Amino acid sequence: MAKAQRPEIITLTGAQLEQLLADLHPHLPAATYQLIEGLLQTLQWIMAAFEQKTLSIARLKRMLFGHSTETTAKLFPPNPGANPASAPVPAGPKAKRKGHGRNGSKDYPGAKRVKIAHPTLKVGQRCSQCGRAKLYLLKTPARLIRIVAQPLFQATVYELERLRCALCGALFTAPAPPEAGTSKYDPSVGTMLALMRYGAGLPLYRMDKWQTHFGLPLPASTQWELIEAASATPALVYDALNGIAAQGRLLHHDDTTMRVQSLRQQLSQAPPPPKGQKRTGIFTTSIVSQVGAHRVALFFTGDKHAGENLDQLLQRRAAGLEKPLQMCDGLSRNQSKEFETILCNCLLHGRRGFVDVGENFPEECRFVVESLREVYRFDAMTKAHQLSDGARLAFHQEHSRPVIDALHGWMEEQFDQRKVEPNSGLGQAITYMLKRWEALTRFLEVPGAPLDNNLCEQALKMAILHRKNSMSYKTLNGARIGDVYMSLIHTCQLNRVNPFEYLMVLQQHAQKGLKEASRWLPWNYAEALKPPDTS
Repeated sequence: MAKAQRPEIITLTGAQLEQLLADLHPHLPAATYQLIEGLLQTLQWIMAAFEQKTLSIARLKRMLFGHSTETTAKLFPPNPGANPASAPVPAGPKAKRKGHGRNGSKDYPGAKRVKIAHPTLKVGQRCSQCGRAKLYLLKTPARLIRIVAQPLFQATVYELERLRCALCGALFTAPAPPEAGTSKYDPSVGTMLALMRYGAGLPLYRMDKWQTHFGLPLPASTQWELIEAASATPALVYDALNGIAAQGRLLHHDDTTMRVQSLRQQLSQAPPPPKGQKRTGIFTTSIVSQVGAHRVALFFTGDKHAGENLDQLLQRRAAGLEKPLQMCDGLSRNQSKEFETILCNCLLHGRRGFVDVGENFPEECRFVVESLREVYRFDAMTKAHQLSDGARLAFHQEHSRPVIDALHGWMEEQFDQRKVEPNSGLGQAITYMLKRWEALTRFLEVPGAPLDNNLCEQALKMAILHRKNSMSYKTLNGARIGDVYMSLIHTCQLNRVNPFEYLMVLQQHAQKGLKEASRWLPWNYAEALKPPDTS
C-alpha cells in the first residue's frame, strides 16, 4: 500500500469560514449543514489552539476520546519506598463500605411477588420427621428469583365476537373487557417512552426499530405524540420545582453545548447584532439546588449561559433569605450578574490544569495533585462519619488548612523566584488557581461549602447522553419537554424515588396535580396519595 501523502494545509480566517458556511447553507439539508458547521468550527478551534500553544496532545486526546481515570496513583505512580501519608480519624461510627456480590431479593423492589404454599404440609401438623412437635410458620420464606425477557412495549389484540342477523342484518358485537381500556395506548406508554428517551438516552428511531423486531410496531412519530401528550402535568411540577429550587441554600450549576435545529436556524438568519454582541452558542444548563434535606435538579436548554439561567431562577427567590452558596467553575459566564451569592469554584477544574501538563512538569504537578488528594481524603472522612456542616468546617480548618496554605505558598514561590514562566502550561495552571483562590477554598470559611461541582457534572451526563445518541432537538418545544422530563427524572434519582412510579402517579392523578403541583413532588407525593383523615 502506497504511503499516504501529506495533504495541503488549508487555514481559514473567521470571516472566510462564515462565508463558506453561508455558501453551503442553501444547498444542504438542515441536519447535514449543522453537522458540517460543527466539524469545521471544531477543526478551526483545534488549529487555533495549537497555534497559540494552549492545547497539549494529552488534553486533545482526552477531549476527543473522553477522560480516562485521573486518580493520583494513575497519573503519578508513587515513588518506591515512599510511606503512605497518615491521616487523623474523627470520632464517631465509621460507615460500612457497600459490599459486592449477587443481588438478593430485597434488591428487586419492582418485582412481582408470588406466595407459594407447601402442597402437603400446613401449620399445626405433626412433623413428619420426628412425629412429636408441631410445625409453625417461619417469618422469612425461602426466595427464588426468576427473570424473563420481553419487548419494551407489549400489545394485546382483543378479538370481539360479532354476530349478524340473517334476516334484518343487525350487527351484535361482544363488549370489550375492562382491561382493554378506552384508548389504544395505555398512559404508561407515554411515561415509559419519556423515561427511556430522556432518562436512558434511547432515541425514538431506535425504539421504533427495536419494537418492529418483535412484531409490535411503534413508529417514532407516534412515540413523540405520546410523549408530548403526557408532558402537561410534569410541566406543572417542573414549574413548582423551579420555585422550590430558587430557595436553596446551595446551588451547583454548569452547562454543556446542545443542538436545537430550529434555534440554530433562527440564530443564523437573525440580523447582524452590534459588534461583540453576537450570540451563536446553544446550551443546556443544569442547576442542582440543595433545599433542606432534598435536592432539586433542573435543566434549561436555549441560547442562555449558565449564569443567565441562574439569574432567571433566582428571580423567584424569596426576599430576606441569606445569600446562597453558588458552586461553578471559573468561567465568568457562569457567575451571577444580578444577585449577590457566595461564590465557590470547583477544585477539580483547577486540578485539571495540572493534570493536562503533568507530562511536561511531572514533579511540580505531582506536588499539587497529591496536596489536593489529601484535602479530598479529609473531606471523605467527614462524609463517612456524617459530620454536620459546622463540624466539617472545623475539621477542614484543622487538617486541610495547613495543606492548602502550603500549596498557596508554593505556587507564589514559583513566580516570585521565577522558577516558572507565567505563559507556560504550568504557569497558566498556577495563575488559574491563584486568581480564584478565595472561591476555590471557600470550604475553609463557610459551613457547607463544597469542594467541587461534581454533583452538577453528573447531572449534565443526562443531557450529554441525549446529545450523543439523538444528535439534536428539532424544536425549542421539544427541548423544553426534554428539560421537563430530565429535571423530574434526575430529581427522583437524587431523592431515591422510582422515576417510573412517580411519573405514572402524575398521569393517574393529573387533575389533582393541575390544582396543587407542590403537593405532588418526588419527596411528598406519597402523602398526597393517602386518603383524607375523616376521624
